[in-house]
Amino acid sequence: MKSLLEAIIPIQHLNIIRNILTDDGQFPNNGLLPLLMYRGACRIDSESDFDTVKELLEANGWTDSWINGIYDEHHYHSTAHEVLVGLAGSARVQFGGPSGPTLDFEPGDVVIIPAGVAHRKVDGTPDFKCMGAYPEGQKYDMNYGKPAERPRVDDNIKSVPLPEGDPIYGADGPLVKNWFSGRDQHHHNL
Repeated sequence: MKSLLEAIIPIQHLNIIRNILTDDGQFPNNGLLPLLMYRGACRIDSESDFDTVKELLEANGWTDSWINGIYDEHHYHSTAHEVLVGLAGSARVQFGGPSGPTLDFEPGDVVIIPAGVAHRKVDGTPDFKCMGAYPEGQKYDMNYGKPAERPRVDDNIKSVPLPEGDPIYGADGPLVKNWFSGRDQHHHNL
């Protein structure tokens, strides 16, 4: 098994994709926090690296990890942020609902999904797997863009605290720079 430091590529080589996804009428999304994708942030060479990824997430305060695919129907979480790390195969994943962007998701890619942002797998290879996790203490719910979910989910999303740090790079990672910039860092609620 690789050490945690060997599992990540130095931050200066990181390619970050940012998307602010706003309410589309069906899905609340999150107009304050950008969806972040880090291309090739982790080196995943084999299944033996999966435990290293889990350790890295846990070391940075992202817990309750799982390994699976991504649902092929639009869904979102109003009570937790989520990180997904590509482990095997590849998929195209759509964010923000039916008119939102679709991104290719490969092994080593990391996507950080703010509370409220819809996501679904459009298609993928049969061997596609990813690991998901949530900031420590946050428990996710499942929502599917049904009118009865509102306004409850809107209130939930506003009260989800910011995570303590970036799931891959910790306290000084790109998540902190992108989500905390311009905010009162002593008040972690949106």
